[in-house]
Amino acid sequence: MKERTATVIGATGLTGGHLATLLAEDTYFTTVRILVRKAPESVTPGIKAIVVDFSNQDDLRSAIEGSDAVFCAVGTTRKKVNGDMVAYRKVDFDIPVDSARHCLETGCSSFLMVSSVGASSASRNYYLRFKGEAEEAIASMGIPSVSVFRPSMLLGERKEFRLGEEAGRLMSVPLSFLFPSKYKPIRALDVARAMKAAARSDEKGFRIYHYTDIKLLAAK
Repeated sequence: MKERTATVIGATGLTGGHLATLLAEDTYFTTVRILVRKAPESVTPGIKAIVVDFSNQDDLRSAIEGSDAVFCAVGTTRKKVNGDMVAYRKVDFDIPVDSARHCLETGCSSFLMVSSVGASSASRNYYLRFKGEAEEAIASMGIPSVSVFRPSMLLGERKEFRLGEEAGRLMSVPLSFLFPSKYKPIRALDVARAMKAAARSDEKGFRIYHYTDIKLLAAK
């Protein structure tokens, strides 16, 4: 069996947590690494945690080197950064873009990231603008295989309670049948399953996946 290494950035989050577990349970990748800011209290068997200073490019590059696929599922909120848009951009733009660049420079051919429905560099919404700018920057790098996942509201149990998100879920889920498909809420577990399936297929080029595409991939 060919040895393959998967590196997950954002494994402490909802989607990234599911993804790291799924990859560790799958025999396609023989090594699964998660890059974290601080050592976790516990790690799922089969997963190696690497503490990284994401602002230190040598540190980040070293942690990514040797990967066959890099998965990026980072994201923050205005509340977490206390409204600091510079700090916001460092998470939602800098980390994905820096990780993708190191992915390319170290010979990794596959980069997969969680973005958001509505992502656009022209958006007036900071969150959507940063996601859109990151997508554009990564698309221009020339990585052989890039998969961008644009879910709408993510469903699942988070470690931290988000009042606005919970309120949105309670209001939108019962009415989701009225939404255009790409705006429908989706389980974070399905996004993670779709990312794993896309990595296994290793299709070349730059691809964007919305709700229907994600559901189809997740079912494979």
